Amino acid sequence: MNIFDQLLTMPLANGLILFYNLFGQNLGVAIIGFTLFLVLILTPLVRPSMIAAKKMRALQPEIAKLKKKYADDKQGLMKAQADLYKARGINPTAGCLPQIVQLVILISFYSVFTKLLAGHGTISSEFNNLLYAPLKFAENYQINKSFLYLDVTTPDRFNIPGLPFPIPGVVLILAALVQFLSAKIAMPFVEQEEKVAEKTKSEVDDFAVAMQSSMVYYLPLTTILFGLNFPSGLALYWCVFSIVSAIRQYNNFGWGGLTPFAKKLGFKVDPPATV
Repeated sequence: MNIFDQLLTMPLANGLILFYNLFGQNLGVAIIGFTLFLVLILTPLVRPSMIAAKKMRALQPEIAKLKKKYADDKQGLMKAQADLYKARGINPTAGCLPQIVQLVILISFYSVFTKLLAGHGTISSEFNNLLYAPLKFAENYQINKSFLYLDVTTPDRFNIPGLPFPIPGVVLILAALVQFLSAKIAMPFVEQEEKVAEKTKSEVDDFAVAMQSSMVYYLPLTTILFGLNFPSGLALYWCVFSIVSAIRQYNNFGWGGLTPFAKKLGFKVDPPATV
């Protein structure tokens, strides 16, 4: 057993089965409960990045002024921005660590679902290879894999006769949709008085905006394409995680890039409370 399995796959497998035993021995319900638990214990890592992002948004009017002042001096603009962040105690890279941790957990869950649930033996015997003694299943125990219409060990997709490709299922589509909404909320809504910055974009701005805009569509599409071949338990995990992320984004940044759409629907668009 490699170090990755010992440090990540084993704890996740044991945590999942612990929640399986606590929540009525249903693997789908266990995935939801365990995902919410992971979100809770990751909160101390995520909160500093959210605070930093919120502070950076609050600085946008000052950044706009700097862009106007240094319209023809890109090096001066970068230095002025760095000095401003330093003076306000803001670390622009603060959001990297939580993203890395979340990615590692996703990869680890992928390992759990592909190595264990899609293994060559029975599911319980595959799990027993990684479970601690108190959680091991009895020989030939049948794990409850059903959740709603899903078998969490198989992909969430429908094969329709006559179509050369499968159709994504409800959970997979929901995961992609919530990812899209979360990414749109994370994008800032530029008020009229802040649009002066649009005329003085630096190369860094152009790259950042292009990356953020592409991710809004790229990540949900990737979720569907990969999810068509992954066990639906992974899609269920990512769906729950994305819903919580969207709620966090809204609580911290309001409607963000969805502000115009929210206004049309008559939703409240007041800015969230300051940090």
